[in-house]
Amino acid sequence: MRILLVDDSEDSRDLTEAALLSAGYDDVITANSGWDALRILDVGRADDGRAAKERPAVDLVLLDVVMPDMDGVETCARIRNDDRWADLPIIMVTSLDDVTSLNSAFASGANDYITKPINGMELIARVRAALRLKAELDRRQARERELLNFLSTWGDRRANLWIDEVTGLFVGEVAEAYLAAAPGNETNETISILALMLDRLDAYGAVHGEQAAQRARAQVACAIRRHAATIGVVSAAYRNGMIVVIAPELDADSAHQLGEELHAAISKLDLANLESIGSNNLTASIAAITGRVNRDIDRMHLLTRAIARVQDVAGAGGNRVVALTA
Repeated sequence: MRILLVDDSEDSRDLTEAALLSAGYDDVITANSGWDALRILDVGRADDGRAAKERPAVDLVLLDVVMPDMDGVETCARIRNDDRWADLPIIMVTSLDDVTSLNSAFASGANDYITKPINGMELIARVRAALRLKAELDRRQARERELLNFLSTWGDRRANLWIDEVTGLFVGEVAEAYLAAAPGNETNETISILALMLDRLDAYGAVHGEQAAQRARAQVACAIRRHAATIGVVSAAYRNGMIVVIAPELDADSAHQLGEELHAAISKLDLANLESIGSNNLTASIAAITGRVNRDIDRMHLLTRAIARVQDVAGAGGNRVVALTA
């Protein structure tokens, strides 16, 4: 992670850089003015096709508020006016404690602030939090680009590549493409996503054979289709056995009820599994998440949260349904 430190005071730059270095952030570049920072970030130059070029590698900016010629608030605003830096974390560093200055900083696009004299522990905590958020956003955007590439080659794909051959459901990438491509014009759209995992499926396959495990997945998929067909959902299967159900306009209570119905339907299949914990049959873990969204990245965030939550449930013993809202 590369950090850009902007401060007109050499002493302040040295102290802040030393605190960063002590915490392991050894890729720090410094600027002694707002103009110098804009130069490093390549902000404000004539458009010469730079949008197609790789942007300079900076992951976070520590920006002093009080500087001559151009203060930190104006510098922050100019950085934010460049679309390439719309998501760059900017932490303001200020000795001012008046509300007006802080309001101006946040209005210009700052993410956080820290006051002088800098407390090393507080500085590192805020830097780590900002970098974690940026890493998560970068990961989602990379996945979104991957999905857009998937959609761009959609017409080149044979129809049988869209369907999971074991379950007969769409492959997981189709569900993700649906989320990425769904219209985002409506505000406060309600959507529910259910993630389902068969508990200890690997152990089941080891005892009964891979074909038996595939037959179990197929039976579960049939149960899902029967219960989900009446509410117009998109169901998809991943190669690791996970199944996701995307239900637009399904509220939280209904999503929880659907999860319980699917859980009960799988229990009734009576798929014997002596390796199961707390049951003689193959069981399932289900996580249902509901949220109001209006941007594609929010839909993908719901999907990743549902998948992460069901993995937690399965790892804790499984065989239950959890519901949450975003």
